[in-house]
Amino acid sequence: MSNRLSISAGQHSDPGRKAVNQDFHGLCVPGEPLLGSKGIAVALADGISSSDVSHIASETAVKSLLQDYFCTPEAWSVKKSAQRVLVATNYWLHAQTRQSRYRYDQDRGYVCTLSALILKTTTAHLFHIGDARIYRLRGGQLEQLTEDHRVWASQGKSYLGRALGINAHLEIDYRSLPLERGDHFVLTTDGVYEHLDERWIVAAIEQGGDDLDAAARGLVEQAYAAGSDDNLTVQIVRIDSLPEQAADELGQQVADLALPPVLEPRMRFDGYRIERELHASSRSHVYLATDEESGETLVLKTPSIDLQSDAAYLERFLTEEWIARRIDSPHVVRPCTQRRARRYLYTATEYIEGRTLAQWMIDNPRPDLETVRGLVEQIARGLRAFHRLEMVHQDLRPANLMIDASGTVRIIDFGSTRVAGLVEASPKGTLDSPLGTAAYTAPECFLGEPASARSDLFSLGVIAYQMLTGRLPYGTRVATSRTRAAQKRLAYAPAREVNRDLPPWVDDVLRKALHPDPYKRYGELSEFVFDLRQPGRALLEKARPPLMERDPVLFWKCVSLALAVVIALLLGR
Repeated sequence: MSNRLSISAGQHSDPGRKAVNQDFHGLCVPGEPLLGSKGIAVALADGISSSDVSHIASETAVKSLLQDYFCTPEAWSVKKSAQRVLVATNYWLHAQTRQSRYRYDQDRGYVCTLSALILKTTTAHLFHIGDARIYRLRGGQLEQLTEDHRVWASQGKSYLGRALGINAHLEIDYRSLPLERGDHFVLTTDGVYEHLDERWIVAAIEQGGDDLDAAARGLVEQAYAAGSDDNLTVQIVRIDSLPEQAADELGQQVADLALPPVLEPRMRFDGYRIERELHASSRSHVYLATDEESGETLVLKTPSIDLQSDAAYLERFLTEEWIARRIDSPHVVRPCTQRRARRYLYTATEYIEGRTLAQWMIDNPRPDLETVRGLVEQIARGLRAFHRLEMVHQDLRPANLMIDASGTVRIIDFGSTRVAGLVEASPKGTLDSPLGTAAYTAPECFLGEPASARSDLFSLGVIAYQMLTGRLPYGTRVATSRTRAAQKRLAYAPAREVNRDLPPWVDDVLRKALHPDPYKRYGELSEFVFDLRQPGRALLEKARPPLMERDPVLFWKCVSLALAVVIALLLGR
């Protein structure tokens, strides 16, 4: 018998008597080390008939779970990992409905049910929202493991009590139970189970033997023949072999990874050889390392020694890798593929040979405007990759930006990133304090307000201003202005007072991007980037310098003419 988790599976879905199949299902069996650290995921989503876009919600829900669950840190429990992904997906679906024509009729929006099964080592973890079902067949007995979230208004009339995307808050049913070899799990939508006797399900599985696809197809056909007028989907999973049960699974969930020791050059650590320390701060330690198996040069980041007892800090540290695996942009550093089981708490990312923007500004104290524009545009593209996923970086600063040998800028640190969907799952207030560097943090964050995309825009504006002037637009006063009254007194220092070569309209673009009130800044990064290169008529007219500055000779001629007219009038009287 194999000393690892293995399964057999069968699946079948059919639109039935409907024109469109709003069900969506999927299964993911990863290779090692993910099989051991994250397990196997099975998911089924059912759209609701009142919505024309529910099939999109179903597909999004299943794909998000099957993709993003495996990107969560190995140190997270199955429960925490899956719930974080589902909360984030729910937030996105709810936001899509709010932004659509269905915002006043959410039953027609991006809504679906979801039932998921995650099998890890010797335990089954169930996650359930809605009225699909998960059954377990053991010893010839079929047991319903989930509760239908359906509210009956009257005989024959009911509505869903819970669904993905219908509310900003998501309540998820969760339970875990031990696995036994030979267990069968059946996931099915209401279009099937409402028209089948449970004995038929048992008989179909027993008669199907090893052909679980045929068993699933047979159940769908039986439900259709019994008069079902809904979409029909069945998934069957059989446990073929189990690993030896780990001792820690008997009484608790997966334990956290061990905290790493202090690393030194030439030290061997979890399959890597440490070359040298790249950076050390109160937040983290960063090392250049070589993977001894592949020979790849990469960067290892370990938690700060001083903060290893801070649970909130370690939570953010773990989230950083989860974020990195979700973002695909040439302007954001890439995480390295994990080829083996990890024993310690650290992150591994690609090595970028280059220098930070902070060092670049020291080396280039007076860059030309076109160079600054190019750098700002690249940073903005990296930030947009975060914003598209409802993430706010929160700590954009020159030290967190790398410029490689080709001149490409990349964001390299996500330790303070705010993920909207994950914030909802955290206790109120735990993620609302400013996490970024004070000199680059937007004023609203010091009032306790949550950071937004406009907050990242402010940080980018500070960086652009600093590259052009060598100074900060408000000095150090932003961090000390912790009331709205104090922030209204913040006075922007015009960039042209330091850099006279700067066109006046560029100063106005920076002034708008750096406004203390987030709602008076640019609404989108693209607007800021566009105006920084191509000003509109309003900016040009507003930024038009006075006549004395544009043409001093003409100015004094006009003054002389005006004086001559006044003198002539006086003499005439």
